[in-house]
Amino acid sequence: MTEEPLTGQTVQVRRDVQLAVSHTQGQSPALVFLHGGLGNRYNWRAQYEFAQQQGWEALTYDLAGHGGSSAYSRYSIDRHRRDLDRLLRHFQITAPILCCHSYGVPIGLEWAQRHPVKGLVLIAGGTHDLAPWWEIPLMKALEWGGRHLYRWPWLQSATKTVSTQHDHPTIARFLDESPVPIGAAPYEALKIFWGYNFFNRRRRQRLNIPVLVISGGQDSMFSWEMGENLAAVFAKGEHLHLPEAGHLLIAEYPEIVNEAIATFLRKR
Repeated sequence: MTEEPLTGQTVQVRRDVQLAVSHTQGQSPALVFLHGGLGNRYNWRAQYEFAQQQGWEALTYDLAGHGGSSAYSRYSIDRHRRDLDRLLRHFQITAPILCCHSYGVPIGLEWAQRHPVKGLVLIAGGTHDLAPWWEIPLMKALEWGGRHLYRWPWLQSATKTVSTQHDHPTIARFLDESPVPIGAAPYEALKIFWGYNFFNRRRRQRLNIPVLVISGGQDSMFSWEMGENLAAVFAKGEHLHLPEAGHLLIAEYPEIVNEAIATFLRKR
């Protein structure tokens, strides 16, 4: 039987917080994958397995409050950033390439402000105005009790049919491994991103970091214009736009995303 590539371990990063982690030794620079809100480390399956096949060091984990990781008593982007720092020190990873999806992007941006990185791959997430108009009331309704409806398998199945326009094995597995959470912690964790603005948090400068921004034309959360603006923040910013992709483009177009990451890494 083939071993599950994302079989993980638990790493204690502080007294009351343990993170569920998948790590593979390999060539540097390491690829570190940060998932988005309501997600988990399995969101990056296609990219993590690809990194393994290439012989690269790779790490992905469940953010606190998600998947198999502990919940925080109080959520903040800085707390996520500090625990990412502890996790990378645990595995002796320095100057990685951070691959960030959706709400993982702010965490990656904040970490890169303070630590050396070889590059950033920022997918379907940006610096500000991160929540579309419908997200906040919907997430609040789920937090207040609507999430319990997702204990019904038929509702989970119905939600999957409207999550993406694509229908193939990769996206089907992505959705199976990322059901709508029924616990409160992931919804509580989302709130820290709703008012986030990269430019308001301290002195900012045009970072001299190689950055690849990837956006999808069918993504209601992160548009082509937002991708162009995000790439322009960086002196070495590039923007790859996939017109037919939605917010879940890492699973909708895994081959294109994987090749884009590989090309980006070869330049470093």
